Amino acid sequence: MSKIIYLQCPTGISGDMFLGALVSLGIPLEYLINKLNLLGIGGEYRLRAELVRRGTQEATKVDVDLVCDRAREHQHHHGRHLPEIEKIIVGAQLPQRVEKWSLAIFRNLAIAEGSVHGIDPQKVHFHEVGAVDAIVDIVGTCLGLDWLGIDNNEREFPLLFCSEQPTGGGTVHAAHGEMTVPVPAVLKLWEMRGCPVYSNNINKELVTPTGAAIVTTLASDFGAPPSMSIEKVGWGAGSMDLAVPNILRLWVGDRTTKPTNTHNFAQTNISPSLEKIYVLQTQIDDLSPQAIGYIFEALFNVGALDVFTQALGMKKSRPGILLSVVCPPAKIADCEAVLFRETSTLGVRRLLQERAILQRQIQYVETEYGEVRVKVAWKGNGEEKLIINVQPEFEDCAEIARNQNVPWREVQRLALQNWYQKQASEMQQ
Repeated sequence: MSKIIYLQCPTGISGDMFLGALVSLGIPLEYLINKLNLLGIGGEYRLRAELVRRGTQEATKVDVDLVCDRAREHQHHHGRHLPEIEKIIVGAQLPQRVEKWSLAIFRNLAIAEGSVHGIDPQKVHFHEVGAVDAIVDIVGTCLGLDWLGIDNNEREFPLLFCSEQPTGGGTVHAAHGEMTVPVPAVLKLWEMRGCPVYSNNINKELVTPTGAAIVTTLASDFGAPPSMSIEKVGWGAGSMDLAVPNILRLWVGDRTTKPTNTHNFAQTNISPSLEKIYVLQTQIDDLSPQAIGYIFEALFNVGALDVFTQALGMKKSRPGILLSVVCPPAKIADCEAVLFRETSTLGVRRLLQERAILQRQIQYVETEYGEVRVKVAWKGNGEEKLIINVQPEFEDCAEIARNQNVPWREVQRLALQNWYQKQASEMQQ
């Protein structure tokens, strides 16, 4: 089987968190130090690791301590240009893959920095993202992946995956002054890669430019964990204490495949993809029931995924409803605006949850009464693709039933029957 890594980033990622997770897995710190000394900047820093607690959990914290005034002055006032960093890496005679990955990470970082500041990537001053600690973090991470035997270029399967990235919030002081989080370089790297993000309501800098550059360059995909057998987990600590343990979790294991000879979801142990959603809730006891249908339509029009009500008893024995709205993180403001505008509520609760979803597609099938849309849901791709659910669209079947004066159930049955016959014919071809 192929070795695989999954990065779980509930509180984001930075270069030192990645290094800490690798050391936690068992990569000798002495090995990293010896290899990093080939860069020729060993006199500017000291690399150390220690076990720390983040919340109730223990993790490995790796620090790059600058040890001379010259190094600090070089980092904060002069910075380094991309050609200088490339010269350092190429001249170190590192393992081929380490050199290749490290150069690619820094080049992407230079492109992002150059884009947001309007200058040529070759002329970017790397300041905090290209200083000694960032060089050590990036090259050290690539050394660790090489030591583990992780290869995402030369084998059949891509072997480095990463979870969605939390956006963070607030501001941070950087070399260019006070900046809004996510900082521009991180946003640009996410844009360049099309990286999926979400808000976990922690207003701190959670993803650093170094961390973003590493994962957007090396990760094969972002999202839910791939099918794998976990052998070991590394725990890399961040610098801050947060409301939840500030730890990057690095899973290492073997890539596994899923059976493809059955349509039974329960028997195949398939894990659907996960996505972040919000559930907005409010209780109402002083609104006309006639308004509820209109509110449903308004919420769906602004991007709600689902809307539903539940009857309940409220204070002073008043009958009321619990109005719940399921929406993507990006649609919170729009859905809340509808709730405050169209209902009498004075407050809305937000619940962050995960939703397991299948991939889906609308297909079309012909029946003797007319065309019907069919929603097809599946998991996996290629040879691993497994169809889980097939459902004709209710409104299409209902419209045909009304117009043709035939039972709705008969239209639905014909649509399903013709869809399966079409699939069987295509497989035979």
